[in-house]
Amino acid sequence: MPAILTPYLMFDGGTARDAMTFYQSVFGGDLQIMSYADMGGMGLPEEVQQQVMHAALTAGDGVCFMASDLAHEPTEHPNSPVALSGDDETVLTGWWTALCEGGTVDVPLEKAPWGDSFGQVKDRFGITWMVNISGS
Repeated sequence: MPAILTPYLMFDGGTARDAMTFYQSVFGGDLQIMSYADMGGMGLPEEVQQQVMHAALTAGDGVCFMASDLAHEPTEHPNSPVALSGDDETVLTGWWTALCEGGTVDVPLEKAPWGDSFGQVKDRFGITWMVNISGS
């Protein structure tokens, strides 16, 4: 099997479960979630043991990413933007529309100077998504 690059998203405040459930509604696929409690609590305070230790979403169209809640005091948001690209305008536009719900559009999805359609949105969970649809 070839190496695979998989984004790993980190969430503050116990929002990983809600975020990953939302992403499953956007991308479809199989979502697996394991809490800190599922792993014996890992010595963490009771109030964080139901948070997500590890989640993985695997869907068609090459979508695969993982996530967890930060079980320690958050400092700075640790995530980099996640890029979605391809030439299936219908699929990518559908993902864009869903990710925009409750989010903030930084760059509208429109024709870019390099000939593709490009947009950038920060979703309602604080994750920035860059969508690039290859030009014809």
